[in-house]
Amino acid sequence: MPDSLLPDPSRLKFGIGQPVPRNEDPVLLQGRGRYTDDLQLPGQLWCVIVRSPYAHGILKGIDTAAAKEVPGVVGVFTAADMAEYGTLHCMMPSPGLQDIQRPVLASDKVRFVGDPIAFVVAETKEAAKDGAEAVFPDIDPLPVVTEASAAAAPGAPQLYDDVPGNLVQDFHSGDATKVAEAFAGAAHVTRLNLRNNRIVVSAMEPRSAVGEYDAASGRYTLHVGSQGVFGMRNAIAKELLKVPNDKLRVLTGNVGGSFGMKAGAYPEYICLLHAAKVLGRPVKWTDERTGSFLSDYHGRDHEVTAELALDAEGKFLAVRLTSFANMGAYLSNVGPLMGTAGFGRNVQSNYTTPLIEVSTKSLVTNTPPVTAYRGAGRPEGNYFMERLIEAAAQEMGISAIEMRRRNHIKPDQFPYAAASGSKYDGGEFNAVLDKALAAADWDGFEARKAESKARGRLRGRGIGNFLEATAPPSKEMGGLRFGEDGSVTIITGTLDYGQGHWTPFAQVLHQTLGIPFDRIKLVQGDSDKLIAGGGTGGSKSLMASGAAIVEASAKVVDKARIAAAHMLEAAEADIEFDPHAEGGGRFSIAGTDRGLDIMTIAARLREAKDLPPEVPDTLDVDHVFDQAPSAFPNGCHVVELEVDPETGVVHFDRYVTVNDFGVIVNPLMVEGQAHGGIVQGIGQALMERTNYSEDGQFLSGSYSDYAVPRAVDVPSFEFISHAVPAKTNPLGVKGCGEAGCAGSLPAVMNALVDALSEYGVKHIDMPATPEVVWRAIHQQAA
Repeated sequence: MPDSLLPDPSRLKFGIGQPVPRNEDPVLLQGRGRYTDDLQLPGQLWCVIVRSPYAHGILKGIDTAAAKEVPGVVGVFTAADMAEYGTLHCMMPSPGLQDIQRPVLASDKVRFVGDPIAFVVAETKEAAKDGAEAVFPDIDPLPVVTEASAAAAPGAPQLYDDVPGNLVQDFHSGDATKVAEAFAGAAHVTRLNLRNNRIVVSAMEPRSAVGEYDAASGRYTLHVGSQGVFGMRNAIAKELLKVPNDKLRVLTGNVGGSFGMKAGAYPEYICLLHAAKVLGRPVKWTDERTGSFLSDYHGRDHEVTAELALDAEGKFLAVRLTSFANMGAYLSNVGPLMGTAGFGRNVQSNYTTPLIEVSTKSLVTNTPPVTAYRGAGRPEGNYFMERLIEAAAQEMGISAIEMRRRNHIKPDQFPYAAASGSKYDGGEFNAVLDKALAAADWDGFEARKAESKARGRLRGRGIGNFLEATAPPSKEMGGLRFGEDGSVTIITGTLDYGQGHWTPFAQVLHQTLGIPFDRIKLVQGDSDKLIAGGGTGGSKSLMASGAAIVEASAKVVDKARIAAAHMLEAAEADIEFDPHAEGGGRFSIAGTDRGLDIMTIAARLREAKDLPPEVPDTLDVDHVFDQAPSAFPNGCHVVELEVDPETGVVHFDRYVTVNDFGVIVNPLMVEGQAHGGIVQGIGQALMERTNYSEDGQFLSGSYSDYAVPRAVDVPSFEFISHAVPAKTNPLGVKGCGEAGCAGSLPAVMNALVDALSEYGVKHIDMPATPEVVWRAIHQQAA
């Protein structure tokens, strides 16, 4: 990171490195946030989606006559009405993928419970519900398959005539011959069958959208919760509406969580835009929680055989993952990414594993589509490796800690060309591990275990080392606007859906230009104001928008130096800039006390007349940051927990996490991001179970049957930073949004297996609910 950006706590209260509270919080805590469902537009109509009650069947017809007679109903639409629009499909190229084209509404078959087959528009939400209940589909049920491995079996129900064996991709990466030779010559091989359980995303805010159409201009407007309006606009306009990009505006206000689920387009959005065009009025739809369980894209869902080959000293020779990946009934926007490239790039973790092979069969099933969920392959890859290490250490009689130390990439090996294809720029992995063990009082465990045993409890401890390859930042806008009210607005194409971008982005701008912190605003959610935008996902936002702000700031300095030279009647070469001057960034004549602050220069340019041609008339900048390589956040989680053998209930005693997130712009917010990821990891590990009946009905389709973590279920977390600045972006940051999951999954499950080892348990799958834990104990005891 350039010296000019280094934090100076004594001078920059709101600069990089300071724990500045989120600017968004006062508005949100006072209930003044504006979410999509808060919108009430003049003349607004309501939409309710009619969904298939069957998981698989021939759709012979839909009787809409009764629905059209319901008072207040103004339109009932089926697939025949939507024929002019394009299809939803995977937006991420993947070798050998048979891309499935999903229509906006099902027309020939239904393929999961919740598949949209029609929609009703009415004057009120109640009338729309009544109308939806009066729609009668004629469906002949077909056999159902909900598990990926079952979908691959001979004789399994076929979802598509042109997708034989339900297989949409047979993915392979790595040198199979060399990997096989490594396994054949290994002193020891560890093999585990692991389940990466399906997750219901459960965002705080259900999906909601409002569609508008202006007949005079032929232009659509979509208000929708998203992870980036620029990409959402382009995808919907080109692929679905089949109109030029400038004929669609996408607006996103506050968003109550997404974790990957709201990143792509959904059928409902096209339904709204079509109805708005046909009916000439805005049309609104807000899902209810039951609908969210049935129709939102789900996360995870992989069945994996993980293998690790080691030499006699416990050095890793190769890792091999063989998997079935459940795609759901259709392909999501990212398709099979998680179980293919996601596994391959992240199972390497921070170890010197020389060979990696990933083989994944991606299959369609009669379940909702699966998309990226907080980490998108990163937590999974780390989970597989850490579980293998613990099992291998036990089988070989080697300390698992020592095995990690022997295999860690050492500081003198950087830059390190990993077998995963990544090039690691730096890290201090043994130091991070040692710091975590010390903070967790690893050596005092035996005394605590004895105390637990005296109370009839089982105590276990677990390590979750992790390293994740973040998504590489793509082109990102860094726009700066100097307003007449004395404010400066950052315009960028990432999108805050709960993270709190405004504050760290403002800290970066405050650091680079000395703009007063309280005068900085942020615009992200309006596609009309963007010239580029990669959206938020893959823990890349600060790397992308932060770098765009740094580069845009440099352009502002160049413009302001020219303007200052003109205003101060000095040579441009004599103008110096101090972004940390008292009162804000200041341009002055070298060796004198004559100067102007940046905000004064911006104001004078707005008022100036007849400026020389070489002097800019504004400090405004539109800049696009090109791109940067991935970064590699890493760390170590250490968990101690207790198990009640009589009930199978798990209680956390302590949780320590040491993280290398590179330069930390706002430690308060980084710690909060880590907490959120950890809690979601705990939920997946111990609580969140999806369950389908034989005929594809979702048996855990409400919070009565699907458990998510509450405050009482999680411990306090000790957060420690061990920062090694990244060399791959101007700020030296590494990303932190998904790392909590990457460390918590293996740490929690390793601790649980350790606690149950007293009963001979060597592995237990996620989610390890109390029932599952109780059965594991009593089956072994019997």
